[in-house]
Amino acid sequence: MKQLAYGRELRLLTPSQFQYVFENPPVKAVTAELTMLAKPNSYGHPRLGVTVSKKRAKRAVDRNRLKRKIRENFRLKQHKIPAFDIIVIAKSGITDIDNDILQQRLDYLWRTLAKRCAQYLSAASDSTSSSSVR
Repeated sequence: MKQLAYGRELRLLTPSQFQYVFENPPVKAVTAELTMLAKPNSYGHPRLGVTVSKKRAKRAVDRNRLKRKIRENFRLKQHKIPAFDIIVIAKSGITDIDNDILQQRLDYLWRTLAKRCAQYLSAASDSTSSSSVR
């Protein structure tokens, strides 16, 4: 089986790329510990940005563990996600959950996000196709 990579092209790298998603994201998925925001992109594949603030995870080792787990989870699920720029935001309590629960939360969020992205894209294409009929 081919190994799925997580290269630079799959990441949000610059502040302007993050800002693009933060400005009025049409798709959201939320749990108590994590929020995902998504906005369509034109790259043909999803891209990921992760924010874990010092306020949410005091120790660098915790922030890095969380980011590593989120990226790894995304790497495995990327083929199921439409071409959206996605930001994962850690919330209070994120350091209190163990890796298994984090895995479950992420699985739930990716499923929810993929479904909502697909709904958003079909709704957007419906509105553009109906407006061109007139």
